[in-house]
Amino acid sequence: MSTAIDRSPEGGPIPRGGGREAIAAAAREVFEQRGYHGASIRDIAKRAGLSLSALYYWHPSKQDLLAALIEENTLDYFRRCDEALASAGEDPAERLRALVRATVEYRVQRQTESNISSREWRNLEPAHEERLAGLRTKASTIWSDIVDAGVEQGTFRCEHPADARRSAQAACNAIAQWYDPSGPVTMEELVDHYTRIVMRIVDLRP
Repeated sequence: MSTAIDRSPEGGPIPRGGGREAIAAAAREVFEQRGYHGASIRDIAKRAGLSLSALYYWHPSKQDLLAALIEENTLDYFRRCDEALASAGEDPAERLRALVRATVEYRVQRQTESNISSREWRNLEPAHEERLAGLRTKASTIWSDIVDAGVEQGTFRCEHPADARRSAQAACNAIAQWYDPSGPVTMEELVDHYTRIVMRIVDLRP
């Protein structure tokens, strides 16, 4: 028996009965297009080719679905960072370059996921926000550990490491909000550009 296929507005297939994966794909599209408050759980189920009861089997509510997406997106980003840093060695400058590359590539390749995580965080209910707060802390710590180590070793000369970390992290994260993959700037050019920006922010010693 052939599998019925729904088509997303972008043309991507969402197989009926795809369960959790189909729901996640549909929710990402609907949240990206309409925002959390503009999306309905019925819209998401329809986009996934599933019944409401099937969706509720996986996620009790739209709020639970949003929290699950943000958690999944953030953990996926952490995996990218871990892989990049595992082969970067101990030099803070090389580790920061690896982190910038991992972040820029993730924000370009996972724009929808990145935008949902940043824009819709404010719509998490307190219980979910409290449960996921540690992810935000870890995301900052990945950057601050490297910047702080570089300052301690004299590799980075920025006078205010915390401000430097915030600026560098925010600049890289914001790429997802404006980058146009069909535009003139390639991802590799973007990585090079932002690596140089971040190194200026931390004041890399020549």
